[in-house]
Order: sequence, then C-alpha cells, then structure tokens
Amino acid sequence: MLIVSLSLFLSLAAQQKMAVPKSWRIALQRKDGKEIVFQLEKSTLKGNTVLAVVNGGEKIKITDVTSTGDSLFFTMPAFEVSFKVKEQANGDLTGTFIKATAGSVQYWSLFGKANNPIRFKATQGNAKKDISGKWNVSITRPNGTVRKAVAVFKQQGNRLTGTFLTPSADYRYLDGIVTGDSMLLSSFDGDNARLFEAKIDTRNNSLSGVFYNGYEGKEVWTATKDAAAALPEISDATKLRGGYDRSDFTFNDLEGYPVSINDQKYKNKVVIVQLMGSWCANCLDETRFLSDYYKENKGRGVEVIALAYEYTTDRERSKKSVERFKKLFDVQYPLLITGVTVSDDKKAEKTLPQLTAIKSFPTTLFIGKKGTVRDIHTNFYGPGSGEYYDLSKKRLTDTVNRLLEEQ
Repeated sequence: MLIVSLSLFLSLAAQQKMAVPKSWRIALQRKDGKEIVFQLEKSTLKGNTVLAVVNGGEKIKITDVTSTGDSLFFTMPAFEVSFKVKEQANGDLTGTFIKATAGSVQYWSLFGKANNPIRFKATQGNAKKDISGKWNVSITRPNGTVRKAVAVFKQQGNRLTGTFLTPSADYRYLDGIVTGDSMLLSSFDGDNARLFEAKIDTRNNSLSGVFYNGYEGKEVWTATKDAAAALPEISDATKLRGGYDRSDFTFNDLEGYPVSINDQKYKNKVVIVQLMGSWCANCLDETRFLSDYYKENKGRGVEVIALAYEYTTDRERSKKSVERFKKLFDVQYPLLITGVTVSDDKKAEKTLPQLTAIKSFPTTLFIGKKGTVRDIHTNFYGPGSGEYYDLSKKRLTDTVNRLLEEQ
C-alpha cells in the first residue's frame, strides 16, 4: 500500500511539474524596484508558439518566438524590444526585458507567475467608490511644472479600465483595480510601461497619487471628477512659418529610392503627410488606421507619405525598425527615413524648414490639390481612448473629404 501511495504521489508531482502554463502574470521591475504588471498568454498556431500581451481590451500578438530547452526568446511585432526568459519547473518565468532607446539599452528584470489571471490583488477588499467617468487631471513634472490631461475610467465591481489623454496623445489601454479607497492601473505595449497609483477621497470626489512612467520616470498626479472635462489644447502647436504656404521635402524610402512631395504622383492629389517614429505607440495606432484608410481611398485621389524620425542616425537600425511597421500593417504608401533623430531640437529646421518646431508625434499635414498645406493635426487618439478615437478618425476623414471637394 505504501509503495502504491508513493508511486501515485510521485506521478501527481510529475504531472504538476510538466503542466504547461497557458498564461503568466508578468511583473517588469523598474530601476527603483517598482513593478509594471501585465498579462501574457500562450497558444499554438499551426504547431508554432504564439504569445499575446494583454492590457484591457487589447491583445498584442507575438509570433516571433524561439524556444531552446527551458528558454524562450521573443520579440514584439513593433518597437526595438525583446525578451529572454527561462521557464522554471513550476512554469513560472524569470528573465530580462530588453529595450533599445535613443541612448543606452535598458535591461529590466522580470518575473512571470504561471496561470495567475489576477493583475492586482484586492488587498483592501471591495471598492468603496465607483470612479467611472471623466476626470480633470494635473500631472506634476519633477521640475514642478504641470501638464493637464483628462482621464476616462470604466469600473465594474473592483475591475478598472480606462486611459489618460494629454493634448498630444493617449496612454492607450490601462487595466487594473479599485480596492478599498485605492486604485491601480498599469499597461505595457512594448513602447510604454506605465503604472498609476492613487488614493480616492470619497468626500471630495478626488484622486491623488503617483505616476510611474518607463524605467525611472516618476510624477505626482491629482484629479477631480468632472463629466464635462475637456481636452486641453496643445501649447505652441506646429504650424507653417510666416511667408510659407507649402511644404518641400525629398527623402529616401526603405529601398533607398528618393521620394519627393513634388513628384508627379502627388500632383492634383490630396496628400496626408504623417510625421512619425517607429518607437511611438500612438504613431502605431495612427499607422494602423492610415494603412487601411489608404487602401480604401487611394482611388479617390488620396495619397499618404510617412516621414520617420528615429532614435539614431544609423540608417540600417532605423530601416529595420520602420520595416516592422510596414510589415505589421501591410503599409502600401512610402515610409521615408528622414535621417534626423526625434531628440534633435532642430528636426523641423533640418527636414521641414517651412514648419515651426515639431512638438508631438504623430503630427499630420494635409496638403490640398494645389500643393499647399491646408491643415495640421498635432495628435491622434487611438482605439484605447474610445469615443476620442472615433473623433480622431472623423476629424481626419472630414479634413480629407473637404480637400477632395476643392477644385
């Protein structure tokens, strides 16, 4: 009997050890030890391992996955980022998240808890307050200056999702919890790793806490509930310099061939010129939309050109990164590498001297049939922003339709 019981115990233990995890709760460790949390799911497609980064309503599919023994190597479909992890006997993961930047490469430690669907524990029990709705937000930079934003939250029980919208961008899909009088929201999309923590003042309907942004960014934030909260205007938005009414540029495409706004292809057309970077998640959202929009509308006399401002002047590195965008969305319009970095304060003067400073990405120029710049949009809110995404798409399509009607 003892032998049978021991054999059964060993058999069950072996099964537990060999159990294949279907998901992990991933915690990326910042420089200060604070953790940015997201979910990672695993599936199989045609015999190949497929992973997915999960934040709220978004799943980012990862197909570039290599397994060697107990190690996994995978690369996000966009951005210069990758993972090297080892699977432990119990299915948990340990390893490193590697992120290239304009400066030094970042190496984040990570830990993945197998088959744990709980992003944040309800350490304080049920939520004391439903914070669904719009909030006026003030985020204080380390130097004491304040930038305004609008937060939009949706709460169901303890579960909290939503996003923050600044004058130039949205913070995409945030996912988290309200427990007791505290809230937590986090997201990871390859480009951004964010964590919002706050205490909820139920008497004053206000929030106050800390925003952990990226590897070491840390800012204080406060918010008050306001159903009529309006997006703040971008200060000193990009515009044409005095005396100019058109843009003039020539840059090489990914194959090395020059493309100019003055090419015959763009004569008597409405041309959308997207100023973007392959490092930029908000540019990714706009590119996803523009790629589909171009396929549907190029027959109407619409053209699109993307101008890429990358981390470095290394063309081969930039090309490799921009090509990911092209492949990911089957982009059929030219993606041109400007050769000027996003961090260059004189990037406008060096690439589009007819414009004032480029302050945000994406920035989108709309050129009419006569070759003049008719409008400039300095933001694009993505699908994580809900109604604001619909407004961004409508604003873009309305602008193009108006220009197409002009003679």
